[in-house]
Amino acid sequence: MKIDFFIANRLLKPGISKDRISSPIIKIAIISIAIGMMIMLISMATGFGLQQKIREKISAFSGHIMISNFDNNQSGITLNPISLHQDFYPKFKKVTGIKSVQAFATIGGILKTKNDFEGIIYKGVDSLYNWSLFKPFLVRGKIPDFSSKRMNDSILISRTLLNRLRLKLHDKVPAYFIREGSEKPQLRIFKIAGIYDTGFEDFDKSYILGQLKMVQKLYHWSDSLTGGFEVILNNFDDLDIKTREIYNETPSTLNTISIKDRFPLIFNWLKMFDFNILLILSIIIFIAGLNMITTVLVLILEKRNFIAIMKVLGSQNKRLQRIFLIQAAYIIGIGLLIGNFLGLGIIFLQDKFGFIKLNPETYYVKTAPVYLNLKNIFLLNFGVALIILFMLTIPVLIIGKISPTKVLKYD
Repeated sequence: MKIDFFIANRLLKPGISKDRISSPIIKIAIISIAIGMMIMLISMATGFGLQQKIREKISAFSGHIMISNFDNNQSGITLNPISLHQDFYPKFKKVTGIKSVQAFATIGGILKTKNDFEGIIYKGVDSLYNWSLFKPFLVRGKIPDFSSKRMNDSILISRTLLNRLRLKLHDKVPAYFIREGSEKPQLRIFKIAGIYDTGFEDFDKSYILGQLKMVQKLYHWSDSLTGGFEVILNNFDDLDIKTREIYNETPSTLNTISIKDRFPLIFNWLKMFDFNILLILSIIIFIAGLNMITTVLVLILEKRNFIAIMKVLGSQNKRLQRIFLIQAAYIIGIGLLIGNFLGLGIIFLQDKFGFIKLNPETYYVKTAPVYLNLKNIFLLNFGVALIILFMLTIPVLIIGKISPTKVLKYD
């Protein structure tokens, strides 16, 4: 085997192999694999990055799993409250993999200034609310402290609403709320403590975040009532399993629904990215494989004298086929190395500077997000090399058809 590696290596040395045809063919093969690998890495990074970023944005406002009354699930407004005193709050006893359980309630209203007004959904949270998913979207100001038992008039408002209403950080803004059964709107004055920007228009144009106690007072609830609970998981990949487990651990009067079921159109759209990525990878690998088949055929035809002499000396077809497959592996390896360097370099620059822009109305983000882990990179490189080498087992069969007598007679 070591001798086979040595022979394959010597055949590729520029000083040994000065064939005018195979040299440019080999360079073209290396370039095609390098470009293909670069495109595949960027496709995977942007596809996975977009999926992850949009999931993060939705989770920041809705959690991963919502527990509430059945008639609250299809509406952004709390219709009927539930008790805060639940066996699973603030922590599930039998379900693992849960980061936090947080109470919330929502109420519809209108923010009004002298010249403008905007319809909003006020989302109230308490001191146990987990802000870890939300913090990356806070652009100015700070998150209010809701740990005090006193009423807190501080709110978080989106940059979109701030610009539409021509407001600034720390400004005070009046809000009007009308609850069912009440004819007169209730006025509250809020102070802007922080500004967020998710780039997700469905949330940015509607939601302001404040204290749960404010919603309880507006609805005339007691302190023991809330609109529902949001569950934050440690691992998003466990969403379907944990949704079923949580449903089994909650009372029959409450429903458990995941963000996939709450926002089916968005998650079905995100699921299409997996198919698109797979399609791109398949096409590029197929093209790279065809280029390598051509390269190997050219090498075999140009090295027919070498093949004939080796056969005369007693070499078996399998050994000669292995030598050319080792040659092909060298070429593939060089192409993959260059492709990884270029692809990961572009991904790093995009992550650092975000020079590739997207339309937020279509993709919900302003710059193309990127995400790849070492496992993805390894599996892609290993898979590409393995598939192309498997494709090359067909063209090397031509070695068995080469007759030493005919080749040496005419050459």
